[in-house]
Amino acid sequence: MYAIVDIETTGGYAANNDITEIAIVLHDGQSVINRFETLVRPMRTIPYYIQVLTGISNEMVAAAPSFEEVAPQIYELLQGRIFVAHNVNFDYSFLKHHFNTAGFELTCSKLCTVRLSKKVFPGLPSYSLGNLCNHFGITIYNRHRAGGDTDATVRLLEHLLQHNAEPHIQQFIKRGAKEQSLPPNLPKEQVDQLPYTPGVYYFHNQTGKVIYVGKAKNLKYRVSSHFTHNGSGKQRQDFLRHIHSITYQSCSTELMAFILESVEIKRLWPEFNNSQKRFAHTYGLYMFEDSSGYIRLAIDKKKKHMQPLYTFNLLLEGHRLLNKLIEQFSLCAKLCFMQTAPGPCTGVPDNTCLGACDHKEPAEIYNARVHEALKWLEDRLPTFAVVDAGNERDEHSCILMEKGKFYGMGYIPAGVGITSREELKNYLKQYPENDYIRGLVYQYVERYPNKKIIFQ
Repeated sequence: MYAIVDIETTGGYAANNDITEIAIVLHDGQSVINRFETLVRPMRTIPYYIQVLTGISNEMVAAAPSFEEVAPQIYELLQGRIFVAHNVNFDYSFLKHHFNTAGFELTCSKLCTVRLSKKVFPGLPSYSLGNLCNHFGITIYNRHRAGGDTDATVRLLEHLLQHNAEPHIQQFIKRGAKEQSLPPNLPKEQVDQLPYTPGVYYFHNQTGKVIYVGKAKNLKYRVSSHFTHNGSGKQRQDFLRHIHSITYQSCSTELMAFILESVEIKRLWPEFNNSQKRFAHTYGLYMFEDSSGYIRLAIDKKKKHMQPLYTFNLLLEGHRLLNKLIEQFSLCAKLCFMQTAPGPCTGVPDNTCLGACDHKEPAEIYNARVHEALKWLEDRLPTFAVVDAGNERDEHSCILMEKGKFYGMGYIPAGVGITSREELKNYLKQYPENDYIRGLVYQYVERYPNKKIIFQ
């Protein structure tokens, strides 16, 4: 027995919106058996644009029953039947959420007439309810009212049943059928074709724009997990509605997938990605020349549009390094902003500062020592490669860190002797680097030091 359902609501997601109208038609596959329709009094006012769309005003629902009052009757109509709707996850998630609030646990097999229409009539330009009904000559009375849209969905289902939809329906309602949980516009074939390998996946909207980038140790499992639990929050529902296709890039290791995800999020800035889009307030070592021609070094919060010479997670780490440079190369603590008192720095009396702070040491001599200190720091930064398994047996994956910074990654043929990093670069693609990627690589080589090859 089918229970064809349509609801009208105060908004697009269940967690913070209410049902204003519901219609249910029970159908045995041959004809209509029973029909139920009622307005529902929401716990909040209906927004004006929703009133314009549906024609349901606050005055119309003022005397209607609340959902809790009609929940037992609706539950009896739905439970144990095949729950049918156009874009079924929207209606089902709304009802399931509000049933839970009312003390009922709704568990039904689901059937989406969007996905069923795509199976029975592939290749149509649109599968919206209005366009499908126009295509098949089905008249919709009372559009955007629960009763009118339910009646149209009933006639659409009957039309599909007349065109050999039954085998597809049986596949859809199999217990745990994965396709039932997929977004209505996402082809199941694209999910089926995903490999069981590490990689990066991209969700695209109707125009092909990337709206989400993710990484995976196992692409098939990770992508499928997005659709296992269709939550009732606004962002979740918006996210699912906008997914129209998936593309992916395979990676030979999980580390490469993590790196590529970070690069792609910052390159594409997808709408539904939140992590890695916020600017992290780590600290950096900065250099600039003052109005007197002296090079100044400073530790400061990392700037969005200024590239630091070196980065630190903690301010204390930066101060320790800068103090080491001051001591080892006789730099001026005041010109490095480590002392702020008026007059010359405390290093002048004992000659640990040679007088740059009161212009007794010429700028060109002082600046030469600053450059010497920075060269010493640069030489201490490691250059190494992380070599691991490739996508194929006859290749290795490789990630190159050059002077402490991420250079790029790629694949090198097995058996090729690499003696220098310049040779290695011929096989690698250079990528933008960031603190997150550096942290990933350093953590990895701490866990797997045997995969690290050091270059001088």
